[in-house]
Amino acid sequence: MASTPPPFARFEWMIAWRYLRARRAEGGVSVMTWISLIGITLAVFALIATLAVRSGFRAEFVDTILGANAHVTVYAGQREDEFGRTVRTFPDFRERAERVAEVPGVSRVAPLVKGQVMANANGRNAGVEVFGIDGADLAAIPRVADPETGRGSLDRFDEGLAIGSGVARELGLGVGDQIKLISPDGVKTAFGVSPRVKVYEVVYVFTAGRYDIDRTRVYMPFSEAQLYFNREGVADELEVMTADPENVEQVAVPVQIAAGEGALIWTWQDASGAFLRALEVEDNVMFVILSVLVLIATMNIVSGLIMLVKNKGGDIGILRTMGLTEGSVLRVFFICGAFTGVIGTLLGVVLGCLFAIYIDPIFSFVNYLAGGGVWDPAVRGIYSLPAKLQLDDVLSAMALSLGLSFVVTIFPARRAARMNPVEALRYE
Repeated sequence: MASTPPPFARFEWMIAWRYLRARRAEGGVSVMTWISLIGITLAVFALIATLAVRSGFRAEFVDTILGANAHVTVYAGQREDEFGRTVRTFPDFRERAERVAEVPGVSRVAPLVKGQVMANANGRNAGVEVFGIDGADLAAIPRVADPETGRGSLDRFDEGLAIGSGVARELGLGVGDQIKLISPDGVKTAFGVSPRVKVYEVVYVFTAGRYDIDRTRVYMPFSEAQLYFNREGVADELEVMTADPENVEQVAVPVQIAAGEGALIWTWQDASGAFLRALEVEDNVMFVILSVLVLIATMNIVSGLIMLVKNKGGDIGILRTMGLTEGSVLRVFFICGAFTGVIGTLLGVVLGCLFAIYIDPIFSFVNYLAGGGVWDPAVRGIYSLPAKLQLDDVLSAMALSLGLSFVVTIFPARRAARMNPVEALRYE
Protein backbone atom coordinates (compact mmCIF):
# COMPACT_ATOMS: atom_id res chain seq x y z
CA MET A 1 0.00 0.00 0.00
CA ALA A 2 1.42 3.37 -1.08
CA SER A 3 2.16 5.81 1.73
CA THR A 4 0.47 9.20 1.83
CA PRO A 5 2.89 12.00 0.90
CA PRO A 6 3.66 14.46 3.69
CA PRO A 7 2.17 17.99 3.66
CA PHE A 8 4.02 20.51 1.49
CA ALA A 9 5.72 17.73 -0.44
CA ARG A 10 8.15 18.51 -3.24
CA PHE A 11 5.59 18.00 -6.01
CA GLU A 12 3.26 20.56 -4.38
CA TRP A 13 6.02 23.18 -4.44
CA MET A 14 6.76 22.26 -8.07
CA ILE A 15 3.14 22.73 -9.15
CA ALA A 16 2.85 26.01 -7.23
CA TRP A 17 6.03 27.36 -8.80
CA ARG A 18 4.76 26.39 -12.27
CA TYR A 19 1.51 28.28 -11.63
CA LEU A 20 3.38 31.36 -10.38
CA ARG A 21 5.33 31.54 -13.65
CA ALA A 22 2.27 32.52 -15.67
CA ARG A 23 2.52 32.38 -19.46
CA ARG A 24 1.74 35.32 -21.67
CA ALA A 25 -1.76 34.01 -22.29
CA GLU A 26 -2.36 34.22 -18.55
CA GLY A 27 -0.94 37.71 -18.24
CA GLY A 28 -3.81 38.83 -16.01
CA VAL A 29 -2.67 36.46 -13.29
CA SER A 30 0.92 37.67 -13.62
CA VAL A 31 -0.14 41.31 -13.40
CA MET A 32 -2.22 40.67 -10.28
CA THR A 33 0.73 38.87 -8.69
CA TRP A 34 3.01 41.82 -9.33
CA ILE A 35 0.38 44.25 -8.03
CA SER A 36 0.06 42.18 -4.84
CA LEU A 37 3.82 42.00 -4.45
CA ILE A 38 4.34 45.75 -4.90
CA GLY A 39 1.38 46.61 -2.68
CA ILE A 40 2.60 44.46 0.23
CA THR A 41 6.16 45.77 -0.19
CA LEU A 42 5.04 49.40 0.00
CA ALA A 43 2.65 48.75 2.89
CA VAL A 44 5.31 47.00 5.00
CA PHE A 45 7.83 49.71 4.10
CA ALA A 46 5.40 52.42 5.21
CA LEU A 47 4.64 50.56 8.44
CA ILE A 48 8.30 50.05 9.40
CA ALA A 49 9.26 53.62 8.41
CA THR A 50 6.41 55.05 10.49
CA LEU A 51 7.26 52.88 13.50
CA ALA A 52 10.93 53.89 13.23
CA VAL A 53 10.10 57.61 13.08
CA ARG A 54 7.64 57.18 15.94
CA SER A 55 10.29 55.51 18.09
CA GLY A 56 12.81 58.14 17.05
CA PHE A 57 10.53 60.99 18.07
CA ARG A 58 9.93 59.54 21.51
CA ALA A 59 13.58 58.66 22.07
CA GLU A 60 14.75 62.10 20.94
CA PHE A 61 12.15 63.89 23.04
CA VAL A 62 12.86 61.87 26.17
CA ASP A 63 16.63 62.03 25.67
CA THR A 64 16.49 65.81 25.35
CA ILE A 65 14.42 66.12 28.52
CA LEU A 66 16.64 63.77 30.49
CA GLY A 67 19.80 65.33 29.11
CA ALA A 68 18.98 68.99 29.81
CA ASN A 69 16.33 69.05 32.56
CA ALA A 70 15.95 67.76 36.09
CA HIS A 71 14.49 64.29 36.52
CA VAL A 72 12.90 65.46 39.78
CA THR A 73 12.50 69.10 40.79
CA VAL A 74 12.20 69.85 44.50
CA TYR A 75 10.68 73.26 45.17
CA ALA A 76 9.48 75.05 48.26
CA GLY A 77 5.93 75.69 49.33
CA GLN A 78 4.82 79.16 50.35
CA ARG A 79 6.13 80.51 53.65
CA GLU A 80 6.65 83.88 55.32
CA ASP A 81 10.12 85.27 55.94
CA GLU A 82 11.20 87.37 58.93
CA PHE A 83 9.68 90.47 57.32
CA GLY A 84 6.27 88.86 56.79
CA ARG A 85 6.73 88.54 53.02
CA THR A 86 5.50 85.44 51.19
CA VAL A 87 8.45 83.59 49.65
CA ARG A 88 9.06 80.20 48.03
CA THR A 89 12.75 79.53 48.64
CA PHE A 90 15.00 77.15 50.61
CA PRO A 91 17.21 78.94 53.16
CA ASP A 92 18.69 75.58 54.20
CA PHE A 93 19.17 74.25 50.68
CA ARG A 94 22.62 72.80 51.38
CA GLU A 95 21.33 70.52 54.15
CA ARG A 96 18.30 69.48 52.09
CA ALA A 97 20.49 68.72 49.07
CA GLU A 98 22.76 66.51 51.19
CA ARG A 99 19.81 64.51 52.51
CA VAL A 100 18.30 64.07 49.04
CA ALA A 101 21.67 62.96 47.63
CA GLU A 102 21.67 60.05 50.10
CA VAL A 103 18.40 58.62 48.69
CA PRO A 104 19.07 55.33 46.79
CA GLY A 105 18.74 55.91 43.06
CA VAL A 106 19.71 59.61 43.17
CA SER A 107 22.87 60.36 41.21
CA ARG A 108 23.18 64.15 41.59
CA VAL A 109 21.51 67.09 43.37
CA ALA A 110 22.09 70.71 42.39
CA PRO A 111 20.62 73.86 44.03
CA LEU A 112 19.19 76.33 41.51
CA VAL A 113 18.23 79.99 41.38
CA LYS A 114 15.85 80.75 38.53
CA GLY A 115 14.46 83.92 37.03
CA GLN A 116 13.18 85.43 33.80
CA VAL A 117 14.88 88.49 32.38
CA MET A 118 15.30 90.47 29.18
CA ALA A 119 18.55 89.89 27.27
CA ASN A 120 19.96 92.60 25.03
CA ALA A 121 22.82 92.63 22.54
CA ASN A 122 23.54 94.24 19.17
CA GLY A 123 20.32 96.24 19.37
CA ARG A 124 18.21 93.07 19.72
CA ASN A 125 16.10 91.89 22.66
CA ALA A 126 15.00 88.41 23.74
CA GLY A 127 13.23 87.04 26.77
CA VAL A 128 15.33 84.35 28.46
CA GLU A 129 15.16 82.13 31.53
CA VAL A 130 18.24 82.26 33.74
CA PHE A 131 19.36 79.18 35.69
CA GLY A 132 21.82 79.91 38.49
CA ILE A 133 23.92 76.77 39.01
CA ASP A 134 27.38 75.76 40.19
CA GLY A 135 29.94 75.13 37.46
CA ALA A 136 30.55 71.53 38.54
CA ASP A 137 26.82 70.77 38.37
CA LEU A 138 26.53 72.40 34.93
CA ALA A 139 29.41 70.29 33.63
CA ALA A 140 27.45 67.17 34.65
CA ILE A 141 24.46 67.98 32.39
CA PRO A 142 25.00 65.77 29.30
CA ARG A 143 23.16 67.80 26.68
CA VAL A 144 24.74 71.07 27.78
CA ALA A 145 28.34 70.01 28.46
CA ASP A 146 28.71 68.27 25.10
CA PRO A 147 32.05 69.12 23.44
CA GLU A 148 30.72 68.08 20.01
CA THR A 149 27.89 70.63 19.99
CA GLY A 150 29.16 73.27 22.45
CA ARG A 151 31.39 76.25 21.68
CA GLY A 152 33.73 77.83 24.18
CA SER A 153 34.81 76.39 27.51
CA LEU A 154 32.96 75.66 30.73
CA ASP A 155 36.25 76.11 32.60
CA ARG A 156 35.55 79.87 32.48
CA PHE A 157 31.93 79.55 33.56
CA ASP A 158 32.58 81.48 36.80
CA GLU A 159 33.60 84.47 34.67
CA GLY A 160 30.47 84.77 32.54
CA LEU A 161 27.39 83.02 31.16
CA ALA A 162 26.55 79.91 29.14
CA ILE A 163 23.77 80.60 26.63
CA GLY A 164 21.73 78.45 24.29
CA SER A 165 22.51 78.44 20.58
CA GLY A 166 19.05 79.83 19.85
CA VAL A 167 19.68 82.79 22.16
CA ALA A 168 23.07 83.33 20.52
CA ARG A 169 21.51 83.25 17.06
CA GLU A 170 18.66 85.57 18.04
CA LEU A 171 20.99 88.18 19.54
CA GLY A 172 23.88 87.67 17.12
CA LEU A 173 26.31 86.55 19.83
CA GLY A 174 29.38 84.34 19.93
CA VAL A 175 31.90 83.24 22.53
CA GLY A 176 33.64 86.29 24.00
CA ASP A 177 30.81 88.75 23.19
CA GLN A 178 28.97 90.83 25.78
CA ILE A 179 25.32 90.29 26.73
CA LYS A 180 23.21 92.62 28.85
CA LEU A 181 20.61 91.20 31.26
CA ILE A 182 17.76 93.42 32.44
CA SER A 183 15.62 92.35 35.41
CA PRO A 184 12.55 94.37 36.51
CA ASP A 185 12.99 93.08 40.07
CA GLY A 186 16.28 94.79 40.80
CA VAL A 187 17.72 97.16 43.34
CA LYS A 188 15.45 98.29 46.21
CA THR A 189 15.67 102.05 46.83
CA ALA A 190 13.76 104.60 48.84
CA PHE A 191 11.71 105.34 45.73
CA GLY A 192 10.84 101.71 45.03
CA VAL A 193 12.45 98.92 43.05
CA SER A 194 14.54 99.94 40.07
CA PRO A 195 15.43 97.55 37.21
CA ARG A 196 18.73 95.76 37.50
CA VAL A 197 21.00 95.94 34.45
CA LYS A 198 24.26 94.05 34.22
CA VAL A 199 26.63 93.07 31.43
CA TYR A 200 28.23 89.62 31.22
CA GLU A 201 30.63 87.86 28.89
CA VAL A 202 29.45 84.85 26.90
CA VAL A 203 31.93 82.08 27.73
CA TYR A 204 30.01 79.07 26.37
CA VAL A 205 27.30 78.40 23.77
CA PHE A 206 25.47 75.05 24.01
CA THR A 207 22.99 73.16 21.84
CA ALA A 208 20.70 70.96 23.94
CA GLY A 209 18.86 69.59 20.92
CA ARG A 210 15.45 71.14 21.55
CA TYR A 211 14.54 74.48 20.07
CA ASP A 212 12.55 75.70 23.07
CA ILE A 213 15.52 75.07 25.39
CA ASP A 214 18.21 76.50 23.12
CA ARG A 215 16.07 79.53 22.37
CA THR A 216 15.37 80.58 25.99
CA ARG A 217 17.91 79.15 28.42
CA VAL A 218 20.89 80.94 29.98
CA TYR A 219 23.11 79.50 32.74
CA MET A 220 24.68 81.83 35.34
CA PRO A 221 27.07 81.00 38.20
CA PHE A 222 25.07 80.17 41.31
CA SER A 223 26.56 82.83 43.59
CA GLU A 224 26.16 85.50 40.92
CA ALA A 225 22.52 84.50 40.39
CA GLN A 226 21.86 84.83 44.11
CA LEU A 227 23.09 88.43 43.98
CA TYR A 228 21.39 89.28 40.70
CA PHE A 229 17.96 87.98 41.73
CA ASN A 230 18.13 89.08 45.39
CA ARG A 231 18.34 85.48 46.63
CA GLU A 232 21.26 85.89 49.03
CA GLY A 233 21.63 82.74 51.13
CA VAL A 234 18.70 80.88 49.53
CA ALA A 235 17.89 78.69 46.53
CA ASP A 236 14.67 78.48 44.54
CA GLU A 237 14.71 74.72 43.98
CA LEU A 238 16.79 71.56 43.89
CA GLU A 239 17.56 69.81 40.59
CA VAL A 240 17.67 66.03 41.16
CA MET A 241 19.09 63.53 38.67
CA THR A 242 18.35 59.82 39.04
CA ALA A 243 20.09 56.66 37.85
CA ASP A 244 16.90 55.30 36.22
CA PRO A 245 14.82 58.25 34.97
CA GLU A 246 12.28 56.03 33.18
CA ASN A 247 11.24 54.73 36.64
CA VAL A 248 11.51 58.07 38.39
CA GLU A 249 8.27 57.49 40.31
CA GLN A 250 10.10 54.92 42.47
CA VAL A 251 12.36 57.59 43.98
CA ALA A 252 9.97 60.55 43.89
CA VAL A 253 8.37 59.95 47.29
CA PRO A 254 11.66 59.13 49.09
CA VAL A 255 13.14 62.33 47.62
CA GLN A 256 10.23 64.39 48.93
CA ILE A 257 10.58 62.84 52.38
CA ALA A 258 14.32 63.46 52.43
CA ALA A 259 13.86 67.06 51.30
CA GLY A 260 12.01 67.77 54.51
CA GLU A 261 9.06 69.87 55.59
CA GLY A 262 7.60 72.30 53.10
CA ALA A 263 9.19 70.56 50.09
CA LEU A 264 7.16 69.71 46.98
CA ILE A 265 8.26 67.66 43.99
CA TRP A 266 7.65 67.71 40.25
CA THR A 267 9.03 64.93 38.03
CA TRP A 268 9.88 65.08 34.35
CA GLN A 269 7.00 62.69 33.68
CA ASP A 270 4.62 65.11 35.42
CA ALA A 271 5.87 67.92 33.20
CA SER A 272 5.81 65.96 29.93
CA GLY A 273 3.37 63.16 30.73
CA ALA A 274 0.52 64.65 28.68
CA PHE A 275 2.76 64.90 25.62
CA LEU A 276 4.07 61.35 26.07
CA ARG A 277 0.53 60.01 26.47
CA ALA A 278 -0.52 61.88 23.33
CA LEU A 279 2.41 60.25 21.50
CA GLU A 280 1.30 56.82 22.68
CA VAL A 281 -2.28 57.41 21.50
CA GLU A 282 -0.99 58.67 18.15
CA ASP A 283 1.30 55.64 17.88
CA ASN A 284 -1.58 53.23 18.43
CA VAL A 285 -3.82 55.02 15.93
CA MET A 286 -1.08 55.10 13.29
CA PHE A 287 -0.38 51.40 13.79
CA VAL A 288 -4.05 50.56 13.30
CA ILE A 289 -4.32 52.74 10.18
CA LEU A 290 -1.21 51.25 8.63
CA SER A 291 -2.38 47.76 9.58
CA VAL A 292 -5.49 48.42 7.50
CA LEU A 293 -3.19 49.50 4.67
CA VAL A 294 -1.33 46.19 4.93
CA LEU A 295 -4.67 44.34 4.94
CA ILE A 296 -5.78 46.14 1.77
CA ALA A 297 -2.48 45.22 0.11
CA THR A 298 -2.81 41.56 1.08
CA MET A 299 -6.37 41.46 -0.27
CA ASN A 300 -4.84 41.76 -3.76
CA ILE A 301 -3.53 38.24 -3.18
CA VAL A 302 -7.15 37.05 -3.04
CA SER A 303 -7.93 38.64 -6.39
CA GLY A 304 -4.87 37.09 -7.99
CA LEU A 305 -5.58 33.65 -6.57
CA ILE A 306 -9.24 33.71 -7.64
CA MET A 307 -8.13 34.51 -11.19
CA LEU A 308 -5.51 31.76 -10.98
CA VAL A 309 -8.09 29.22 -9.77
CA LYS A 310 -10.43 30.10 -12.65
CA ASN A 311 -7.64 29.78 -15.23
CA LYS A 312 -6.43 26.51 -13.76
CA GLY A 313 -9.85 24.89 -13.32
CA GLY A 314 -9.07 22.19 -15.90
CA ASP A 315 -5.69 21.49 -14.34
CA ILE A 316 -7.32 21.12 -10.94
CA GLY A 317 -9.82 18.61 -12.34
CA ILE A 318 -7.06 16.56 -13.97
CA LEU A 319 -4.95 16.61 -10.81
CA ARG A 320 -7.92 15.50 -8.71
CA THR A 321 -8.72 12.59 -11.08
CA MET A 322 -5.05 11.55 -10.88
CA GLY A 323 -5.45 11.16 -7.11
CA LEU A 324 -4.40 14.56 -5.74
CA THR A 325 -6.26 15.15 -2.47
CA GLU A 326 -8.16 18.27 -1.47
CA GLY A 327 -5.44 19.02 1.04
CA SER A 328 -2.74 18.90 -1.64
CA VAL A 329 -4.70 21.26 -3.93
CA LEU A 330 -5.26 23.62 -0.99
CA ARG A 331 -1.56 23.63 -0.16
CA VAL A 332 -0.56 24.25 -3.79
CA PHE A 333 -2.62 27.44 -3.99
CA PHE A 334 -1.71 28.41 -0.43
CA ILE A 335 1.95 28.29 -1.47
CA CYS A 336 1.15 30.51 -4.46
CA GLY A 337 -0.44 33.19 -2.28
CA ALA A 338 1.93 32.86 0.67
CA PHE A 339 4.95 33.13 -1.63
CA THR A 340 3.79 36.55 -2.78
CA GLY A 341 3.21 37.65 0.82
CA VAL A 342 6.62 36.43 2.01
CA ILE A 343 8.58 38.05 -0.84
CA GLY A 344 6.63 41.32 -0.52
CA THR A 345 7.16 41.35 3.24
CA LEU A 346 10.90 40.75 2.95
CA LEU A 347 11.29 43.49 0.34
CA GLY A 348 9.26 45.88 2.50
CA VAL A 349 11.41 45.10 5.55
CA VAL A 350 14.59 45.78 3.57
CA LEU A 351 13.27 49.11 2.24
CA GLY A 352 11.95 50.15 5.64
CA CYS A 353 15.24 49.36 7.39
CA LEU A 354 17.24 51.20 4.74
CA PHE A 355 14.96 54.23 5.12
CA ALA A 356 15.47 54.29 8.90
CA ILE A 357 19.23 53.84 8.60
CA TYR A 358 19.75 56.46 5.88
CA ILE A 359 17.02 58.89 6.92
CA ASP A 360 19.42 61.85 7.20
CA PRO A 361 20.66 61.82 3.57
CA ILE A 362 17.14 61.00 2.35
CA PHE A 363 15.68 63.92 4.28
CA SER A 364 18.48 66.22 3.10
CA PHE A 365 17.68 65.25 -0.50
CA VAL A 366 13.97 65.96 0.04
CA ASN A 367 14.83 69.27 1.65
CA TYR A 368 17.05 70.10 -1.34
CA LEU A 369 14.29 69.28 -3.83
CA ALA A 370 11.83 71.45 -1.86
CA GLY A 371 14.25 74.36 -1.78
CA GLY A 372 14.82 74.18 2.00
CA GLY A 373 12.59 75.01 4.92
CA VAL A 374 10.83 71.63 5.03
CA TRP A 375 11.55 71.19 8.73
CA ASP A 376 10.89 74.14 11.06
CA PRO A 377 12.43 73.49 14.51
CA ALA A 378 10.42 76.37 15.97
CA VAL A 379 7.26 74.34 15.32
CA ARG A 380 8.49 70.78 15.94
CA GLY A 381 10.90 71.50 18.78
CA ILE A 382 13.77 69.38 17.40
CA TYR A 383 16.17 70.09 14.58
CA SER A 384 15.77 67.08 12.28
CA LEU A 385 13.53 64.12 11.53
CA PRO A 386 14.59 61.30 13.89
CA ALA A 387 14.30 57.56 13.29
CA LYS A 388 15.15 54.71 15.61
CA LEU A 389 15.03 51.19 14.20
CA GLN A 390 13.91 48.69 16.83
CA LEU A 391 13.78 44.92 16.48
CA ASP A 392 10.32 44.74 18.09
CA ASP A 393 8.89 47.14 15.49
CA VAL A 394 10.38 45.17 12.59
CA LEU A 395 9.15 41.84 13.98
CA SER A 396 5.64 43.20 14.61
CA ALA A 397 5.44 44.53 11.04
CA MET A 398 6.64 41.19 9.64
CA ALA A 399 4.24 39.20 11.81
CA LEU A 400 1.31 41.39 10.80
CA SER A 401 2.06 41.19 7.08
CA LEU A 402 2.80 37.46 7.01
CA GLY A 403 -0.17 36.66 9.23
CA LEU A 404 -2.60 38.59 7.04
CA SER A 405 -1.07 37.13 3.87
CA PHE A 406 -1.49 33.59 5.13
CA VAL A 407 -5.03 34.15 6.39
CA VAL A 408 -6.42 35.76 3.23
CA THR A 409 -4.76 33.06 1.10
CA ILE A 410 -6.73 30.27 2.79
CA PHE A 411 -10.14 31.24 1.36
CA PRO A 412 -9.39 31.05 -2.41
CA ALA A 413 -7.17 28.00 -1.76
CA ARG A 414 -10.10 26.22 -0.07
CA ARG A 415 -12.31 27.13 -3.02
CA ALA A 416 -9.82 25.48 -5.37
CA ALA A 417 -9.56 22.38 -3.15
CA ARG A 418 -13.35 21.92 -3.01
CA MET A 419 -13.80 22.27 -6.76
CA ASN A 420 -15.70 19.32 -8.26
CA PRO A 421 -13.37 17.63 -10.79
CA VAL A 422 -16.31 16.61 -12.97
CA GLU A 423 -17.57 20.22 -13.21
CA ALA A 424 -14.02 21.45 -13.79
CA LEU A 425 -13.54 19.06 -16.76
CA ARG A 426 -16.99 19.40 -18.27
CA TYR A 427 -16.06 22.13 -20.75
CA GLU A 428 -12.41 21.11 -21.25
